[in-house]
Amino acid sequence: MVTRKRKTTAKKPGISLPDNQLAQAVTQSAQKIWLAGLGAFARARTEGDKVFDVLVEQGKGLRAKTEKAADAALRTVRTQADTTISNAQGQWDKLEQVFEDRVSRSLNRLGVLSSKDVEDLARQVAELNQSVRDLMGGAKPKASRKAPARKKATRKRKAAAK
Repeated sequence: MVTRKRKTTAKKPGISLPDNQLAQAVTQSAQKIWLAGLGAFARARTEGDKVFDVLVEQGKGLRAKTEKAADAALRTVRTQADTTISNAQGQWDKLEQVFEDRVSRSLNRLGVLSSKDVEDLARQVAELNQSVRDLMGGAKPKASRKAPARKKATRKRKAAAK
C-alpha cells in the first residue's frame, strides 16, 4: 500500500506572535523611525550651518586643485599644439621645395629660362653694354680732340683762301 505523507506546517519565528503583539511591535518600530527622523531633522537644523561651511571650505580646496590641474593640462596641450604646428610647417616647407624643384626641372626640359638664368643674362648684357660704352667712350675723346683741330685748320684755310 501506498501511504500518503502528511504535510506539516513549520512555524516561522515571528509569525507565531499573536495579532495583538504583532501590532504592538509594528507600532513601536514606526514610532522609533518617526523619532529618528525628528532627531535627524533637529540635528540638521542646528548643525546645518556648520556642515554648510565645512562643505564650502572643501569646495574651495577642490576648486584650487582643479584649477591647477586645468592649467597644467592647458600648458601641455599648448606645448603639443606648438610642436605639431612646427612639425607641420616643416613638412609644408619640404613639400613646397619638392614642388618648386619639380616645376623647375619641367620648365628646364621645355627650354623655359628660370629667373636665375634671366638674371644671369641681364647681368651679362649689362656688362657688355658697359664694355661697349667704355670702348666708345675711349674713341670719342680722341675724335673730339681731332675735330676741333680740324676746324681750326679749316678756318685757317678758309681765311687764306679769301
